Amino acid sequence: MALCFVFAIRLGNVIPQQTASPTNVETASAPRFVQGMGLFSATAIVMGSMIGSGIFIVPADMSRVLGSPALLIAAWLVTALMTIIGALSYGELAAMMPKAGGQYVYLRESLGPIWGFLYGWTLFLVIQTGTIAAVGVAFGKFLGVFFPSVSQTHWLWHVGSGNVGLSTANLAAIVIIVLLTWTNTRGVKLGAAVQNVFTSAKVLALLAVIGVGVLLYFEHLDGAGLASNFGHNFWSLGPWKLQGFLSHHGEWLGQGEWPRASLREIVLNVAVVLAVVQVGSLFSSDAWNNVTFTAGEIQNPKRNLPLSLALGTGVVLLLYIACNLVYLSVLPMAGIQTAPQDRVATAVMQAAFGGLGAKFMAAAILVSTFGCVNGMLLAGARVYYAMSQDGLFFKSVGKLDEKTKTPVNSLWMQCVWACLLCLSGQYGNLLDYVIFAVLVFYVLTIGGLFVLRRTRPEAPRPYKALGYPVLPALYIVMAIWICGVLLRYKPQYTWPGLILVLLGLPVYWVWTRRSKNVEQAVQ
Repeated sequence: MALCFVFAIRLGNVIPQQTASPTNVETASAPRFVQGMGLFSATAIVMGSMIGSGIFIVPADMSRVLGSPALLIAAWLVTALMTIIGALSYGELAAMMPKAGGQYVYLRESLGPIWGFLYGWTLFLVIQTGTIAAVGVAFGKFLGVFFPSVSQTHWLWHVGSGNVGLSTANLAAIVIIVLLTWTNTRGVKLGAAVQNVFTSAKVLALLAVIGVGVLLYFEHLDGAGLASNFGHNFWSLGPWKLQGFLSHHGEWLGQGEWPRASLREIVLNVAVVLAVVQVGSLFSSDAWNNVTFTAGEIQNPKRNLPLSLALGTGVVLLLYIACNLVYLSVLPMAGIQTAPQDRVATAVMQAAFGGLGAKFMAAAILVSTFGCVNGMLLAGARVYYAMSQDGLFFKSVGKLDEKTKTPVNSLWMQCVWACLLCLSGQYGNLLDYVIFAVLVFYVLTIGGLFVLRRTRPEAPRPYKALGYPVLPALYIVMAIWICGVLLRYKPQYTWPGLILVLLGLPVYWVWTRRSKNVEQAVQ
């Protein structure tokens, strides 16, 4: 995190004020994006898109796999390192190409249009819309704390014996998705204002959780986790609830076997288990790249985009690590592992303040999920707009509203698909499937940084990636290691994700062929 803040200070002092040029596909007569978001709004998109419901829930599953307080903190430190390196690397690309579409544009310009399309295809199919649906349903679940009739099991319309249909929780998700989509069609300034308010509120919620830990420390209150997690058990290893960790004898390193294991075996097993649990921590910290999608609407993007990436990721990850330390201070490891419905933050607040604390935490998560949905709706629509401008998506999606200067059709198309995913009951599975694919696209994008340094050495770079080439290369190595581990130990999360990405290849062929036919007809 220190790297982020040092970088932010340097960037704020060095890079002069500049304005973004319009995208190369817009004509002089066409409506253009309004640069209505400053540094605070851009940073709010970074933070608001990152903070959803994950930080309040995923530590339960991570702790069940790890079984060690030290490794739980280590997992979040790995996440922090990777996310910060990724954000600092994207800063160069964002300052170099401050155009609507962000990561889609970076892939298109560095590796070719097919890679940009495959990213945009996967983003629309599930990464963005699936996350919107999942976070929206999480909103409905926590709304049930205050209104018991709102539940995933309270069906208004049900198909078969599965989860397909309309429950009251799904209905709540659809209502907020439609409401926030409509809000964002009213103009980027209104959408940004909503994001600013709710991001500030969710940061205050995280600070409230951290405040519980501070209270325990200064008031010398009895935190059940302090003695059990920060004593001799802090450095405990295993037993791990995951199949496949083998010693050089082809046997498991289980409980009681660590003293007989070699240093190489211990290091390898720790590296593998930390990679596996990144499924939870990395993707609780994901979506920081969403701000790059909105580059066309950010004031002075060549300065504010890299700054917002550094500041937003640095602050959020610092809060995340502090929250995990509080969880370990208040609850014993067993309490974290068995938190009801994995709601660790709620269990912490209940332990500190009783039922009132639990309700406060539920309200905080409602605010957090509401703001997360807004940020992802605002940002995602800009990618489909950029794809349409390149002739790789529906033509109507590539138009801006004359009055509000927002991609209204893109917003509503995204809304419809996200709502259908809410009804499908499969949004959670789809998200699991693309975890691997998301990491692959991060690797490709950061790899594109190396390509552009070679192919466009004279291109203006208002900011150059801190630590290049060492830090970007380190990210690529770490991400490839995680991908390899997931391929080996969690194939159910990897191969389906690759299939979803590869399904975009015939779609790309159809779109490019269609675009060529249109061009020939015009000529």
